[in-house]
Amino acid sequence: MNQSRILPFYMAYPLPMYYEEEDTVTRDLEYLQQMYPMEAKRYQKIIVEMLNQMDYEGSMIYDEYPDKWQLYRLTQIIMDKIKRMDSMEQDKNEGNETDKMTGKSWEQIEELVQVLLYYEIYKKRHANHRGILKF
Repeated sequence: MNQSRILPFYMAYPLPMYYEEEDTVTRDLEYLQQMYPMEAKRYQKIIVEMLNQMDYEGSMIYDEYPDKWQLYRLTQIIMDKIKRMDSMEQDKNEGNETDKMTGKSWEQIEELVQVLLYYEIYKKRHANHRGILKF
């Protein structure tokens, strides 16, 4: 009998170890996302809500090559929602001068929203049905 062909028991079924590694990656990702600045967390929450509405079979977020114009348009829709929320907050805090837009640049916010949007789309595209990212 040829002993070199016998596999050790832990090599016969390597998949459980594979899922543990993916679970570690997912936990690490979630931990790092918790450390986002407050404004980025707020924008990410809005982006996730919008993408959850677009999460259906045949959606443009699952296209092999998503259209740049459609992604830009989605960014503009998200920015409109952020601006509406910001104006409502300003109306509530109208008496407080320090709460008004100090240091905010809408162009910079739009770039941040685009990066967060593309990242959230990436996560949705590479998540399988059990919610584990595929790398």
